Amino acid sequence: MLLLQHDAAFAAYTMRKDGHRNLSRRERQIMDILYQRGRATASEIHQAMADPPSYSAVRAKLRVLEEKGHVRHEEEALRYVYLPKLARETARRSALHHMVTTFFEGSVEQAVAALIDLSAANLKKQDLERISGMIEQARREAEEEGV
Repeated sequence: MLLLQHDAAFAAYTMRKDGHRNLSRRERQIMDILYQRGRATASEIHQAMADPPSYSAVRAKLRVLEEKGHVRHEEEALRYVYLPKLARETARRSALHHMVTTFFEGSVEQAVAALIDLSAANLKKQDLERISGMIEQARREAEEEGV
């Protein structure tokens, strides 16, 4: 599931409509940290990175990401705090659309089956009931629309 979350986050900010589709490995790492935390300073990002480059390199990558339109910053107490420009929910939807299209030939059914298969051992009764409720809601909406 963690791999799918990482792939989803990666797809979200590489499939931006503004044409910035290619991010370096380090840029993806930074974006992952920002999506996980919501906001972070360059120092916090540097500390959170696996096998981090220099602090200066992290700051340079943040400037590049800002120029590309992926992040923005706010000044707080003489330091910059960075935030992703694309809202998490928007990124999530974009990533899922990309994942379904790319890896499941556009089939939501195949994607859902893969997710259930992947996490079957971790699903609790209440999770299954909530998923069933969502499916029922989707079924009702499809019937109302005559699909």
